[in-house]
Amino acid sequence: MTVDNIDNEAHGMFRNYVLPYLIFAVYKLLYWSWRIRYEENEEFKKNLKEKKLLVIAHWHGDELGILYLLKRYHCSIMASTSKDGSLMAKAAELLGSEVSRGSSTRGGAAALKGIFRLAKKGWNPSVAVDGPKGPIYEIKPGVFEISKRLKADIYPLSVAVNKKHVFEKAWNKSFLPLPFTKVQVVVGEPMRAPAREEDSRDPKLAKDLKFRINDARQRAAKLIAATSEEG
Repeated sequence: MTVDNIDNEAHGMFRNYVLPYLIFAVYKLLYWSWRIRYEENEEFKKNLKEKKLLVIAHWHGDELGILYLLKRYHCSIMASTSKDGSLMAKAAELLGSEVSRGSSTRGGAAALKGIFRLAKKGWNPSVAVDGPKGPIYEIKPGVFEISKRLKADIYPLSVAVNKKHVFEKAWNKSFLPLPFTKVQVVVGEPMRAPAREEDSRDPKLAKDLKFRINDARQRAAKLIAATSEEG
């Protein structure tokens, strides 16, 4: 075995077996410092309590700000088959989620099958609706196909914080809440599952859901501004 092979193997072991736990530990420490408030739709809370299947929809850039919700809402997610996707998948599992691997560009069909399989076990799909590569804030039809197949209503979710680090070079402008920040979660009014005969690619569906997610986003921003004024 050459030195290069040893280095590559060591790097692979670190990335696969050490780095995910470091990411989890750092994120957990941050999460414990956050002051989180929730405004959740009453029907959403009722469905969670009764373990009625539902779909959560959010913008891709909010992911780091809502990972801690995976366990609270008993969510499954899709993660890409890339190296970065592997890190996200392991971190999500450590945070209490179940993960289906794949994306719209790599193994998408397998990922959807995995989501449906997990849904049969009671896991609520959480979907970054403008992922995996954008364009930002443009909803892809996958969330409607999932909702239709599962006959599960879609709940728009957004989060606002008063202190964050924005990853400006990322296409989705993702952000990470800073230590001791205030966090406001909003789960808005549901969008009913599309009927069987409806086309998941219908622009009217995307327009409706986009409005609902942005409405939740504006509500979260308004609430976080109010709490910031409180001190």
